[in-house]
Amino acid sequence: MSMTVHSPKKNLFASKLGEIFSLDLRSLALFRMGLALVILADLGFRARSLTAHYSDVGVLPRTALIGEVLKPWYWSIHLISGQPLVQALLFGVAGLIALALLVGYQTRLATIASWALVVSLHNRNPALIFAADDVLRALLFWAMFLPLGARYSIDSALNTANQRQLNRWLSGATVALIFQQCFIYWFSAAFKSESPVWLDGSAVYYALSYDQYVTGLGQILLGFPLLLSFSTLTTFALEWVGPFLLFMPVRTDFFRSCAVVTFILLHIGFGLTLNLGIFPMLSVFSWLAFIPSSVWDRLSKRLYTPERIGLKIYYDGDCGFCKKVVHLLRTFLILPETPLEIAQSDPSIEADMQAYNSWVVVDWQNHRHFKFEAIAYICSLSPLFAPLAHLLRWKPAMAAGTRFYETIAVNRKAAGRFTAPLQFRSLEVRPSKPANLAALLLLAYLFVWNLRSLSPSTFNRKALNSVDWIGRLLRLDQNWSIFAPSPPKDDGWYVMPAKLKDGTEVDLLTKNSASWDKPNSQLRSEIYQNMQWRTYLINLNRSIGEKLYPYYAQYLCRNWNSQHRGKQEVANLEIYFMSERTVAPGQTQNVERKRTWQQSCTSDSMPDAPEN
Repeated sequence: MSMTVHSPKKNLFASKLGEIFSLDLRSLALFRMGLALVILADLGFRARSLTAHYSDVGVLPRTALIGEVLKPWYWSIHLISGQPLVQALLFGVAGLIALALLVGYQTRLATIASWALVVSLHNRNPALIFAADDVLRALLFWAMFLPLGARYSIDSALNTANQRQLNRWLSGATVALIFQQCFIYWFSAAFKSESPVWLDGSAVYYALSYDQYVTGLGQILLGFPLLLSFSTLTTFALEWVGPFLLFMPVRTDFFRSCAVVTFILLHIGFGLTLNLGIFPMLSVFSWLAFIPSSVWDRLSKRLYTPERIGLKIYYDGDCGFCKKVVHLLRTFLILPETPLEIAQSDPSIEADMQAYNSWVVVDWQNHRHFKFEAIAYICSLSPLFAPLAHLLRWKPAMAAGTRFYETIAVNRKAAGRFTAPLQFRSLEVRPSKPANLAALLLLAYLFVWNLRSLSPSTFNRKALNSVDWIGRLLRLDQNWSIFAPSPPKDDGWYVMPAKLKDGTEVDLLTKNSASWDKPNSQLRSEIYQNMQWRTYLINLNRSIGEKLYPYYAQYLCRNWNSQHRGKQEVANLEIYFMSERTVAPGQTQNVERKRTWQQSCTSDSMPDAPEN
């Protein structure tokens, strides 16, 4: 007979590794909601320019995308049609799926579908892509491997599994998500190391001097050079050192909490000083995934009051709709320990249920609450929705709510049709060895990809190049040169004078009389309607602009002429970039006028708008 003896040191080491690389399911639920909110916000921003950016009558028709811009192995469902209506339908589908992700309904499928539609949308017009889009794709990819619906979701509310999953979750995907978060900062810092402006303290000055990004607050901060220098060195050091706080072997939860708070504050600062679209919001939400279990446990103890402990909810056992509603309320009002009992199990409770035609909510002092007033009472105990109780108890709201409750109560079968898709089912969250192995292999692949982006010549190997298709197919092709090696200095603005057939000159970008003066902040906000337009116009001044200019100029002419007739139509268009390259503090900044494109807008020189 033999016996295996495990060394206490080995057990301690394994336990510490598990603590470092595990994530709390409650934190992952917050992460899920954050991702969903970012997707919804992003779709809303992009929808304002849906026709311009994603249809064949916009700035990049499908033929141009496929023939000149789209990289090998990139794919897009949005290529099925160039009609704005079809694109709008795809936006609507993406929005509905993001809502499902937000509430945690069929969470795994919703995550996979959201990832696919985000990749598809990004591939439809690569000229609109900036750093936040790369971050969103990466986070959604690893999210597909994670149990995002295990807490605070419809899936968890209707879960009939007897054994409750522990809050701490360890898998290959948690390891991958942690390292993915670190890669964003480490490789960004590595790129920054190649430029002296991050070491001499001037990088933030150059970033805030870039008019195409800076906010009003950012412009004010340009008057505080010592603060700019401190911010530069602090940001650079934090990107290098900060992620290591996630791996601290001692006081792990404390240092992890410090990392979460510090980086959230960092990204709030970015959002206040620079126009970066969804990037600050997405980055803040990404750090919520790393809130330690001890934080949640301390919060739970503080919320464990007699009022909440004593709460009991009774529902009609013969009403499937009622059972679903009370399970959903318990989950989303964050009252997980509240007992849900069948009213028929207690004759006194059943009698009240019949008398009031209502569920019965019993508080910690054994008082009974009915109908809509019971909803207000439960809300008052919710850690999140307690402020809502005051509104619900407002007399007009209470009267309207009671009428609504009574209407539902007498039409429960009809109401049940709306909750029919929500089914009770057993969902046991278990690690999958194939999924763990896949996540770890892809993480290793991703690490090599990032090394190659940092030093292409060093890692230019035939074997590595032969598997590029994996990164492009999954859109794991990453490059974290965010404001690196140095912030952009190719600042400036566009002037797009067009001659109408009656001889009048108008700027097709601003729709005003052509002016060569630098646009003020209000006019810039009108020009850059969203982050996609900002990115597109910046890219026009980059190497990809050579491919974009013909289609952009045609779009401008076609868009103007579709709204004007006769002598008010555009005859020809010129595009100028007023180059105002950022210089060091104290130096004179010059403006150079560069004509970048000419376009005849007459019908015989313009291609017809595609039919499909």
